[in-house]
Amino acid sequence: MHILGLCGSLRTGSLNRRLLEAAHRVLPNEASLELSEHVAALPLFDEDLEVEPLPEAVQRFQAAIRDTDAILVASPEYNGSLTGPLKNALDWASRPGGDAVLGGKPLAVVGASPSRFGAAWAQAETRRTADRIGARVVPLELPVAGAAEAFTASGDLRDPELADRLQRLVTALVDLARGRTELERLAMEGDAVEVGAAPPSVAA
Repeated sequence: MHILGLCGSLRTGSLNRRLLEAAHRVLPNEASLELSEHVAALPLFDEDLEVEPLPEAVQRFQAAIRDTDAILVASPEYNGSLTGPLKNALDWASRPGGDAVLGGKPLAVVGASPSRFGAAWAQAETRRTADRIGARVVPLELPVAGAAEAFTASGDLRDPELADRLQRLVTALVDLARGRTELERLAMEGDAVEVGAAPPSVAA
């Protein structure tokens, strides 16, 4: 299974890119994660550009979404919301009108921030936008607060609880893409564990 990782931060040393790299290391064996470079290359969304042929960067981005099994988004938080580059990418993923390339794609959202709220608002906005476009959104979040100190030297999450939540989130994404429910997966693994509700949201 192929998962496309989209990072909402363009800066060198992005904490959210580190979070995607940490997610890659805890994926089930059947899955792999490709960190996309498409977000930075996209032009600003403009319906005047929606003529044939589309800008090459848009064509590559939309083709990458079509060809992937699922999408994992890492969203930092700027001014209480998702970043401009990420929103721009989602706008292009909502096209063509009436047949969005993101429509029907399994998608999950994580986020890291130096603040104490862990980009919770941005994650909620990203999930809402993706749901509006028609993606199949995993109803879980992973707010990594104090993110500058959240990673070990090897790049893994330092907090065992956060690391466990990250693993559960990416496993839920893989299960959704495979068409499995969590109960079915647990039954396959022989785990008699009660499936609870999604972790509570962290609000600012």
